[in-house]
Amino acid sequence: MTKKKKWVFGIFGLVLVLAWLFPFYLMIVNSLKPKREIFTNTLGLPKDGTFDNYIQAFQDLDFVKTLFNSLIITVGSVVFIIFFSALAAYALQRVKTKLSGAVFMMFVAAMLIPFQSVMIPLVSIFGKIDQLNRGGLIFMYIGFGASMSIFLYHGAMKAIPVALDEAAVIDGATRWQIFRHVIFPILKPTTVTVALLNTMWIWNDYLLPSLVINKEGKQTIPLKMFFFFGEYTKQWHLALAGLVIAIVPVIIFYFFMQKQIIAGVADGAVK
Repeated sequence: MTKKKKWVFGIFGLVLVLAWLFPFYLMIVNSLKPKREIFTNTLGLPKDGTFDNYIQAFQDLDFVKTLFNSLIITVGSVVFIIFFSALAAYALQRVKTKLSGAVFMMFVAAMLIPFQSVMIPLVSIFGKIDQLNRGGLIFMYIGFGASMSIFLYHGAMKAIPVALDEAAVIDGATRWQIFRHVIFPILKPTTVTVALLNTMWIWNDYLLPSLVINKEGKQTIPLKMFFFFGEYTKQWHLALAGLVIAIVPVIIFYFFMQKQIIAGVADGAVK
C-alpha cells in the first residue's frame, strides 16, 4: 500500500471515529447544561457545567431499584441463554442426523422472524397463564436470544475435534462431564461474545418490557427513562443525564471483557 493510500485510509478512519463519537459528545456535554442552554447552545461546551442534572435524574429514576430490576432481568436472561444455547448447539453439532440438521435450520430461520409479527399473540398467551412478570420476560428473552446464540456456538464447535469427546469417554466421562469440563471451557471466547451481544440487546430493550412489566416498581431503566418525556414537556437535561448513568454499567462490562471479545471475534473469523 502506497503512502498516499495510507493517508486516505487514515483520514477516512478518523472521520468514521469522529462520526461514531459525536452522539456521545452531544449526550455528555448537554447532560451538564441547564434545560434552556441545551436549545441555545447545543453543540458547544457548557458555560456553567453542573452535576445537578445527574443528582435529579438519579432520584427521579429511583436508580437503585431500577438498576436492580434491569440487572435481574439481564443477568438472568443472559445466563440461561448461554447455558441452554451451548447445550443445544453441542447436541445439534455432535449428533449428526437429518433431524438435528432440520432443527438447526429452524433455529437459523427463526432469526429472520421479526418480533413485531409475534408480539401480540405472545403477550396474549402469557397473559392467560399469568406470566406477564419478570419471570415471563426472562423466558421470552431466552426464546428470542437462543437462535443467534445457538448459531454462534454451533459454528465454534465445528473446530473442536470429536477426538476430544472420544478420549473423555474412554476415561469414563459422561456426556455432561464432557460438555462441562472439556467443551465449554474451549468455547470461552464465543461465550463472551454471546454474553455481550445479548447483554446490550436486553439491557437497552424497551418494547418487550413495556408490554410485559410496565408496572411501578418493576420497571427497567429504558422504561423508567420514559418518565422524562411527558405529553406537553420533555426534560432533555434530565433524560441525557439519565442516559449517561444508564450506559455506564454496559461500558464497564465491555472494558472488562474487551480482550475476550476480540479473541472471540478473531477465533470465529478463523473458523
